[in-house]
Amino acid sequence: MTAELVRGQNHPLPGTRLEIRVSAGKPIVAGATLGDERGRIRGVEWVAHPGSPTLPGLEVSKQAAADHRLAVDLDAVPDTVHRVSVLLALPVGVGGPVSFSALAAPFVAVTGLDGTGIASYTITDLGTESAVVALELYRRQGAWKVRAVGQGYAGGLAEMLADQGLPAAGDLADTIDEAVARGLARSVATPPPRSADDTRVGTASQGRTVPRGGQGAAPGGQVAPASGQAPLQGGQGAAVSGQAPPQGGQAASTSGQATPQGGQVAPASGQAAAASGQAPSQGGQAASTSGQALPASGHVPPPGAQANPPGGQPGHTGQADQDQGRTAPTSPPTAPPQQPGGDAPTGGPVDYTHPRRQAAAPPTPPPAAPPAQPGQAAQPVAGDATGWSMDERLYNQVWGMFEDLARTTAAYRSAVDFADSRMEQEIDKALSDPRSRVGGAGDAARDAARAKHADLVGQARATLDRDLAQLAAESGVVEPALPPPFAAWSSPVWHAYRAPMEIPMALRLGDLHLPERIDLRIPMLVRLPLERGLWIDSGKALTNTFTDAAELRRLAVDSAVAHAARLLAAYPAGEFTVHVIDAAGSAAGALAPLVTSGVLAGPPASGAAGVSAVLAELTQRVDLVQMAVRGGAADALPPDLDTAEQLLIVNDFPHGFDDRAVTQLRYLADEGPAVGVHLMMVADREDAAEYGPLLDPLWRALLRLTPVPDDHLADPWVGHTWTYEPPTIPEGSRILGQILDQVATARRNGGR
Repeated sequence: MTAELVRGQNHPLPGTRLEIRVSAGKPIVAGATLGDERGRIRGVEWVAHPGSPTLPGLEVSKQAAADHRLAVDLDAVPDTVHRVSVLLALPVGVGGPVSFSALAAPFVAVTGLDGTGIASYTITDLGTESAVVALELYRRQGAWKVRAVGQGYAGGLAEMLADQGLPAAGDLADTIDEAVARGLARSVATPPPRSADDTRVGTASQGRTVPRGGQGAAPGGQVAPASGQAPLQGGQGAAVSGQAPPQGGQAASTSGQATPQGGQVAPASGQAAAASGQAPSQGGQAASTSGQALPASGHVPPPGAQANPPGGQPGHTGQADQDQGRTAPTSPPTAPPQQPGGDAPTGGPVDYTHPRRQAAAPPTPPPAAPPAQPGQAAQPVAGDATGWSMDERLYNQVWGMFEDLARTTAAYRSAVDFADSRMEQEIDKALSDPRSRVGGAGDAARDAARAKHADLVGQARATLDRDLAQLAAESGVVEPALPPPFAAWSSPVWHAYRAPMEIPMALRLGDLHLPERIDLRIPMLVRLPLERGLWIDSGKALTNTFTDAAELRRLAVDSAVAHAARLLAAYPAGEFTVHVIDAAGSAAGALAPLVTSGVLAGPPASGAAGVSAVLAELTQRVDLVQMAVRGGAADALPPDLDTAEQLLIVNDFPHGFDDRAVTQLRYLADEGPAVGVHLMMVADREDAAEYGPLLDPLWRALLRLTPVPDDHLADPWVGHTWTYEPPTIPEGSRILGQILDQVATARRNGGR
């Protein structure tokens, strides 16, 4: 499963041969630098860029592109290299965007050679920056890890390289810009978008190249421009009757490479034309530079590739194939011979796709549902949603079920409201006539309106019941297939639990249901790492229950322990640390599973001194990590700093908290999640009422959960109020203790 990183987060790499994929939506420059143990670049020979794309164990793209694939072999890098930084920059002097604020957020993914996702990072919050350090692969204690950096530089490549200690960084930045400009000059313009009715293949007949839009060729062998399109530069389309070298002949000239101004080979609404440029010929060598025709096969180099690089083969796109990780073809596509001075061959289809281009490997198709019997709905299948892994498919399927339940319930409620409104209107209309109030006319009108109302509501209910039955059947096959982070505590998968090797994409916090069918419950999944802290409300006034206050507090602590155990089980061994503040010691019994298993960072803190010590430690950690990330010096953190995700459980707030401690708690709630420090409050808001509105931002920053079922989660999309069901451990089950013991054992054994 791919780990989705946030800025500053790291993730272990399972292997050393990797591929780094970059997607930005518009052409950008991708490069990489090698750094020593302090992250410093020793010279230009430690920088891989479009002008010098290959280093030991590292290869980058040779030109700017919207998508890049960088090859990395960490075993092949020099022993003195301790850091590999992936750089992204905007091309300079080509008329493109000048800052990343004009682009969609760049996306970077680290995968294995087989395409298996390892980690991904979306670089957000970029503004005036024109260069950014996206990721860094770093060596620590003999193992390699990846860290999401996202450090931007408004001064571009020069400032970024200088910040990494490279002498003469400005000169190298100019060299990179020149190499990128040369690469863009050799590239082929992107064809205009096709309309919906365009076809992929046109036909060539009667000596003409027929565009997909239906235009024929102009007299004399010129291609007529598409409707509403200006002719190519030079005032006319490319000639299709010019002289072509004989089959197997050599190029007449090597100085006629295609350029955006005078030598493009770009289909426009189905036409393939080149103005004064070089096009592939039939015999495997380049055509002359005096305006020869496209080959009859109609093959056109893709955008971003050279029309025919020197020394290359026709149809060979050179760097485009290398950048996409494909093997360049060694022989030209077979095409009918073309006679010198003659027109293109006639009568055959013209395929405008590149003969050697292959799309990226798609994800494994989801399992197919068995064919349904006539008149019956198809049987549901677990994992039939989209996604690159089964966990991602199940996650998407669960949220698809949530949306389906919300939509069908909203449609039912809307139909009932319409039926009520229509009945009232019909009754009012009938009774507005005084003549219908006397005798049986009024009663008949009321009966007719009520009958229509009952019919409309019955039809709506039948549709709702049908949809709910389908969702219940889907839930019945999805629930047993869920992995431990998504599964209920009653699921058998917990009995086969093993410490994971990577962070899952989501975690189950409970169940959701609507009053139309309370037994149909949808797992409430939240993405990891947590973006908000959790507040488990132990207040009686805020829940729809008759449980007494003491029982609510006990249930709230039990719920916190269950959530903490699930988080510990979801993370790899040693990647998640739990701290507990129990100032009054009132939750000693409920916290016993965490304490006795040895999964806590230390004994629960009690008293004012214990509260201050824990808060000071975590506040200092947030400050240090923030400074390291903003300063681009993540390796400068103290060696004794715990880099694992941190969770602080606070029970019985605000007992034992002074004003300083309250301020630190608010700081952790606001700034902690971005650097891996999370908060779980077990508290009654009424107990902290003396602070007034001072703590309102604290409560709003946390996701409110309850220890008992409660309908407090509002859905602004359709206006529903969902009932939240907390996760419960089956009565008499020892699964919680077993899971915590396995987590502690995995920590002692280094993850095994």
